[in-house]
Amino acid sequence: MKKADKNATRIVRREFNPAARLTKDQLQQLDALDALPDDQIDTSDIPELPESVWRERGIRRMFYRPVKRPVTMRLDADVIEWLKSKAGPEGKGYQTTANQLLRAKMIAELRAAVKSPAAKKIVSAGGSK
Repeated sequence: MKKADKNATRIVRREFNPAARLTKDQLQQLDALDALPDDQIDTSDIPELPESVWRERGIRRMFYRPVKRPVTMRLDADVIEWLKSKAGPEGKGYQTTANQLLRAKMIAELRAAVKSPAAKKIVSAGGSK
């Protein structure tokens, strides 16, 4: 019999499928719960978070982390130097600073667009025109 190599690795693939373990009755119960309107669901055993938590942290910071994608941009040399001066020592983190500035501008424009009469019509109609 051949001796096993100590450095060899064995790859095992498993798929996670939580529904595979549920019985037909359990699936029917979940479907019934899913069909209930939110105001009919009993949440009395779940403590509400105080308003300060939502103000301080915000929903985005609690649940959302944007996906970063590497890009190449050509920026003016003085813009790069300015970004580096706003960042940490030796310009470390200037790309994060640029991302924060761009995100703030994007959010401001999106909020302004939602407040515009044209955007309100689109939102109230339930789609885009």
